Amino acid sequence: MSRPNDFAVSEAPAVQTQLDRLAALSVPQGRLGLDVIKDLCAHLGHPERALPPVFHVAGTNGKGSTCAFLRAALEAAGKTVHVFTSPHLVRFNERIRVAGTLISDELLAELLAEVFDVAETHGIGASFFEISTAAAFLAFSRIPADACIFEVGLGGRLDATNVIPDPLVCGIAALGIDHEQFLLSPSEGTPDDPFARIAFEKAGIAKAGAALVTLSYGPGMNETVEAQAERAGTYVVRAGSDWSTAPEPDGFSYQDHKGLLHLPRPRLSGPHQTINAGLAVAMLRHQDAIAIPDAALAAAMDWARWPARLQRLEAGPLTALLPEGTPCWLDGGHNPDAGNALAQHFREPRPYVHLVIGMLANKDPYALIRPLAAQLASVTVVPVPGHEWHGAEDFDYALSPEATSAAGVRAALEGLDVKEGEVVLIGGSLYLAGTVLAANHQLPD
Repeated sequence: MSRPNDFAVSEAPAVQTQLDRLAALSVPQGRLGLDVIKDLCAHLGHPERALPPVFHVAGTNGKGSTCAFLRAALEAAGKTVHVFTSPHLVRFNERIRVAGTLISDELLAELLAEVFDVAETHGIGASFFEISTAAAFLAFSRIPADACIFEVGLGGRLDATNVIPDPLVCGIAALGIDHEQFLLSPSEGTPDDPFARIAFEKAGIAKAGAALVTLSYGPGMNETVEAQAERAGTYVVRAGSDWSTAPEPDGFSYQDHKGLLHLPRPRLSGPHQTINAGLAVAMLRHQDAIAIPDAALAAAMDWARWPARLQRLEAGPLTALLPEGTPCWLDGGHNPDAGNALAQHFREPRPYVHLVIGMLANKDPYALIRPLAAQLASVTVVPVPGHEWHGAEDFDYALSPEATSAAGVRAALEGLDVKEGEVVLIGGSLYLAGTVLAANHQLPD
């Protein structure tokens, strides 16, 4: 049976039983709010109130990478860390990392069953993400660790993770337009300007007593973030005024009230990763509960891994279809800010990037094409398995080479005419990225 990548397929029968229950849930179109997750947590004994110290991260782009840097620094300091992120790429287990390792099939099946049974017993119509978040709360409240990292799923103010009452520190990565159907419709008490509204939602994770560490977003958005922090009874620690980064020949510098650090270049590819790393460092240095030595911050730059974000694919069944030595990159970005980051990475101003793109039908088809236009040698459009997707006819030929279609990524790679010095980029969707990693035998761990 074919399932969307949201729900995945497991080889463990007990896990598959619970994934089938998740797959049967309807998406709560138009229902945003914390009432359901609060009700669910109450009937589970409030596990969200019994967590190790929490680092809570929101943002449109870069929040997952920021979480990866946080985890790497904490583990380099010898700490045990729980991590909750979304979406998964290949296996649902990727969402819940318990004390440093992906949750086991046995524990995952037990926790999902427990949450489902409580929800059904009490008539709680929880969503896919609410069930998943509650399962993570249970795991992290029952198994000892030194810290937890929670990535916001959507928005912030009304995201299921926002029932965490007292995070140690909160962070907001890059902000931009995404999830328009949920976050851009004005509602009572939200700003009229769409960018200010995005900032309003993301900064809704602010909590009293926890520093809200941010990038700098421009006057209107900065003011909105400040106002949200003030409502919550906390303060903003902003890039450019309270902390800063600057490029150096072999890495970058980081400066804040505690002093100057010289850090190595992040292993994660792309100039934007220095910004994400800086945000993680700022979050760690603006809390006092967990001591992180400077050596651990430096080690994190090399330790951090975050699949499908400007990831160069290893040798495998898919890359073997390309001429030997051809760099093949994978990125799940799908909005204009992601497109700009890709264009900066592939910044040589000549057509040399062969783009294999699969984008969901509810995303802007120009988001990647427009920023990359000058670098594109070819554009091949592929389906996103299990989802509605944009066909070649949806792309503006004036901004790129004429787009062609292929039945899938394998067929697209087989059809490319890649010359020496050219590269391949597969992108447009994290769902597509998951199928690529599985097909190239590179399962995230």
